[in-house]
Amino acid sequence: MVNPTKSDITEKIVSLSKRRGFIFQSSEIYGGLNGCYDYGPLGVELLRNIKEAWWKEMTYREDIEGIDASILMHPRVWEASGHVEHFTDPMVDCKECKARFREDQVEDSECGNKAYKGRKASKCMAEGKFTAARSFNLMFKTHIGPLEESSAMVFLRPETAQGIYVNFNNVKDSSRQRLPFGIAQIGKAFRNEINTKNFLFRTREFEQMEMQYFINPAEDQKYFEYWREERFNWFVKYGMQPERLKLHVHEKLAHYARAAVDIEYEFPFGWGEIEGIHNRTDFDLKRHTEFSGKKIEYFDDQSKERFTPFVIETSAGASRSFFAFLCNAYGEEEVTKQNDDGTTSSELRTVLRFHPALAPIKVAVFPLVNRDGMQDIAHNINDHLRTKFKSFYDDSGAVGRRYRRQDECGTPLCLTVDSETIYDNTVTVRERDSMKQERIHKDNLLEFIRAKLDT
Repeated sequence: MVNPTKSDITEKIVSLSKRRGFIFQSSEIYGGLNGCYDYGPLGVELLRNIKEAWWKEMTYREDIEGIDASILMHPRVWEASGHVEHFTDPMVDCKECKARFREDQVEDSECGNKAYKGRKASKCMAEGKFTAARSFNLMFKTHIGPLEESSAMVFLRPETAQGIYVNFNNVKDSSRQRLPFGIAQIGKAFRNEINTKNFLFRTREFEQMEMQYFINPAEDQKYFEYWREERFNWFVKYGMQPERLKLHVHEKLAHYARAAVDIEYEFPFGWGEIEGIHNRTDFDLKRHTEFSGKKIEYFDDQSKERFTPFVIETSAGASRSFFAFLCNAYGEEEVTKQNDDGTTSSELRTVLRFHPALAPIKVAVFPLVNRDGMQDIAHNINDHLRTKFKSFYDDSGAVGRRYRRQDECGTPLCLTVDSETIYDNTVTVRERDSMKQERIHKDNLLEFIRAKLDT
């Protein structure tokens, strides 16, 4: 097993992401747009599979409903939520090189002046080269209608949670849910970050997977602990190495929170949050009641009690989860290669060991050589499998090279049609992780693949 350095891993993952079509820099032909990325053919499949796994986990149960709220909302929503007043970062600029930093991140940042390569920005600050800190609101502003005036100003949402809170009454009444129940949503959010860094970890446009669980205030601790455990176990269920996950309990809390814990993943650059679980009390629902003039309450038929529910929030970044699953799957190892002259040699194999449910391509189909009707048989198998799984056909290059390409794509299974297939209708099935091969009759492939992908 090869153990590259953490900085090497980051560079290799970024390179692989472009080479295999996971992630592209946004507007790359124009020099790119900082903090924005495009998901390529494999990336969009991996992201969709992550979101689908989350959606099934959260909504295929009796006590959680799904919604899809608008990105643009009434500007008073963000006044009620506190984002207009509190959603700010302290920003400082270097007077010499004009680089811009969040004040609380200067200690961990490098100077923006190329002449001072490796110099810490904190040293420049100590020398008095920085401006005084000033508040910078992270919400993107835009306008509705033909005139760009203050009365027409709205914001791109910085989170998806508020769309859930303002729809509490609508969902409760239409679904006839009783407490405790949750509302889940997957959607885009936008934050005008002062600094973006670490590839997909901090970007200006991203997706969130959020669920707000509404409860009786007397049961807040019970459900906070329940969802903390559930969400940690979800990442392990889909292949995260437990030793690369940890819980970070917040001592300094946001103005709306009674308790908060982050699920952190050990990225190559260090530990970083991939999901937060928060006890948001009744802050949000009461604020929207106050600002809208519409009561957001719950009446308990059994206790005859009327109250504002507490909220336990689970907020995962789909984009960050994508990055974490990509890092978690990445591996390198020395393997033995069979040469054309019968000798053997070693080569480096790069492989993405995705959980089968997350893998962008489930199965690849190859003809061993392009003759004797092998291509037709392989095409027929692929056409059949494509109706059930995301499959890929490849007849270019040596079969060993094709295996390596699929290893880098994270494809769990590869099927090869060879000369034996013509006589006995069996194909070679090769597993990604073990690289073991076995012969399977082509009529049994569907059942065999389903069993493998369900493991």
